[in-house]
This record gives sequence, C-alpha cells and structure tokens, in this order.
Amino acid sequence: MKKFSTRDLVLCAMSAGLLAVCSWISVPAAVPFTLQTFAVFLTLLLLPARQGLLTIAVYLLLGAVGLPVFSGFKSGPAALFGPTGGYLTGFLLTGLTCLIFELCGKKSAKDRIFSLVIGLLICYTAGTVWFVVTYTSGAMTVGKALSMCVLPFLIPDAVKLALAALLARRLRPVIGKIS
Repeated sequence: MKKFSTRDLVLCAMSAGLLAVCSWISVPAAVPFTLQTFAVFLTLLLLPARQGLLTIAVYLLLGAVGLPVFSGFKSGPAALFGPTGGYLTGFLLTGLTCLIFELCGKKSAKDRIFSLVIGLLICYTAGTVWFVVTYTSGAMTVGKALSMCVLPFLIPDAVKLALAALLARRLRPVIGKIS
C-alpha cells in the first residue's frame, strides 16, 4: 500500500480544517443545516478516496478529543454519541463507500458523484437509525425521524453536491499542480 506523502497529509489537514469551518456555518434545527456535507463532498471529490476517508477520520478524532469542530462548536463523546452523532459517523461511511467504488475501478467523475449519492443515502440511514435509538425527549418513530432529519435535507444536500462537483472540477487541476 502506498504511503502518504507530506503533500497528501497537508491536503488532508487542510480538508479537515475546511470540514470544521463548514460545520460552524449552521442554521439551527433538530439536525442543524450546515455546510459539513458540502465539505465532505468536496473533500471526496478532490482527494483520492483513501485520503478523503483519512480526512474525515481526522475530523472526527479532533472532535472526539474535545476540539470544537462539530456543528454549534460542539465536541467530545457527547456530540459523537448524542442523537445526531450517527450522521457524523455517516460521513465516515460515505468516505468508505467512495473508497470501495475507487477500489472497484470506478474512478470517473460520474462514478465519484454516484458513490457520493450512495454514501449519502448510507449516511442518512445510519444517522436516522442512531437518532431514533438515542432520542431522549419522548417516543421517536422512524417516520418522524425521517421527516425531521432527512426530508428537509434532500434538496439542500443535492445542491451542495452539485456545487461541490462544479468546484472540484475547477480545483482538481490546481491541486494537481501543488508539489
């Protein structure tokens, strides 16, 4: 397996920083509207999937150890294991989905976007299941969780994916020139 170069690690660190900043741009709701998914999409479109997965893992580890990188400047185990923590874990599953696609030889721009759509559906699933299991303010059904945590995000996440794809197409040649 190829080792990460200094350049690779710097790109991962910069992308993790972008994830943190995008998580702070938030509209409060039961599950806040943030630009986290945009940053996840952009990271996984710009970097090879292995680096993208590492970036998401670093981001989650930074939050786990107490750096306020999550939505609302939250951090720690409470954020990861609270009702919306499944969506954070879902980002990792989205990266893993992209890696699986890449390992299967699906590397075109269309393949990467398709892998992100599948990964986002997996993220929604993991997040919704976790939300239902950990919700503490009364009974929570899957239908109610979907109406609170998935349906309002479908169009915004589709727009974020489209914008990330457009931006990645413009930035990929620039990143390729960084030595």
